[in-house]
Amino acid sequence: MRLSVLDQSPIRSGGTAVDAIRETVQLAQAADRLGYERYWLAEHHSSGGLASATPEILIAEVAAKTERIRVGSGGVMLPHYSALKVAESFRMLEALHPNRIDLGVGRAPGSDRLTAHALASGLGRPGIDAYPEQLMDLYGYLSDALPKDHPYARVKANPEVPTMPELWVLGSSDASARYAAELGWSFCFAHFINPLGGVEAMKLYRDEFQPSPFLPEPRAMLAVSATCAHSTEEAERLSWSRWCWRIAGPRGGFRGIPSPEEAMAFDYTEAEREYIEFMRGNSLFGDPPRVKQRITALASEYVVDEVMVVTITHDFAARVRSYELLAAAFGLIGH
Repeated sequence: MRLSVLDQSPIRSGGTAVDAIRETVQLAQAADRLGYERYWLAEHHSSGGLASATPEILIAEVAAKTERIRVGSGGVMLPHYSALKVAESFRMLEALHPNRIDLGVGRAPGSDRLTAHALASGLGRPGIDAYPEQLMDLYGYLSDALPKDHPYARVKANPEVPTMPELWVLGSSDASARYAAELGWSFCFAHFINPLGGVEAMKLYRDEFQPSPFLPEPRAMLAVSATCAHSTEEAERLSWSRWCWRIAGPRGGFRGIPSPEEAMAFDYTEAEREYIEFMRGNSLFGDPPRVKQRITALASEYVVDEVMVVTITHDFAARVRSYELLAAAFGLIGH
């Protein structure tokens, strides 16, 4: 089993975005030492709790400060941007760090509607319907293989490099699975966002996969939320920070991820408590044997041999320790 890391660069209550970015680099260095396969940076905008808005910039810093781990985006929200600009950004990253860069793309806004509108200003706002075409254009620029009748066929993405980033479609639906299958890209299912229909989406991806010049067989990964501690009780206590922030953070006035004590003392509505129970059921938390068993079971259910883990805690040391315990439980090289 291979394990990877998804980092959303959480800003803890009482901390700053600068602290969060510094911690991202420190966690990446730990993941590199511990034997994790890849380290992906998320994209979120206008968020008081997540600091990573430009994964392509963080990728450059993380790759420069690590040695062997693959580094990528989890992901670039493509509808906000020009496919050419994304291709050139990742070609530059590939030139700097050949054979270590992953380009994961998604279609979710990663923001509220107003922010999404501001991000797309000047692009003619192609919208979600143009996403499949953007994916094809992105591949065309990266591979120098735009169709001859394409309006931008003469445009070349700079710099020219001999290698290409690994291409991943990220999603939590059948539609994303189908895009990845038809294009011959790798696919990562975001179980931590929406587990419903995930097994079916993954099967659709494998069944409908069409080989591409750079990927002859399907390659899939599952992304889960997990918190590991020395005891299940401690892991559950730590998990309250994420649960509270996801459902009640803005209403509660939390500037960043609340502490477990703040989260457990919060006055939830009945609907919020019901949603927390839903999140609790989909979260993987516990001591190392418990979390390993749940990750292994999900990997078997989804038929994947790589799982990407996102862990959000108020305390940075607890987050690092969670990844250390997982690495040891799975016997990763370097733990």
